[in-house]
Amino acid sequence: MGDPVSSIPNLGPAAVTSYGKAGIHDAQTLRELGADEAYKRVLLAGTRPHFIGFYALVLGLQGRPWSDLGSAEKRELKKRFTAVKREAKVKSAKVLRKTTEKRAIDGGLSEAEGRLRLEAALDVFGVREDE
Repeated sequence: MGDPVSSIPNLGPAAVTSYGKAGIHDAQTLRELGADEAYKRVLLAGTRPHFIGFYALVLGLQGRPWSDLGSAEKRELKKRFTAVKREAKVKSAKVLRKTTEKRAIDGGLSEAEGRLRLEAALDVFGVREDE
């Protein structure tokens, strides 16, 4: 294993814990994944989205302090952050749908119960049937 995640500027103990839960345990892996993919994995692992955490990562991977962010760059990063959150939400809903369907097929749930649970979960994520 290479350098720890905390060797990247702006990433402290909380970030190390979050990235560890997402299966990212070293700085090299984090750099290879890039900010968007790594942060999406952190969200999929259950961490709540936080814009400052995202832009601290982006700037840290560039070797810049978290406070080195102009307003135009901040607007662009906000767009990226929103896109990453959306991708994580869609992927999470797809995984949940597959898991629930598999349990229903394997006999863990009746088809009706599985469908009700799936629909309830999708409502939580805001996924509509026509998406």
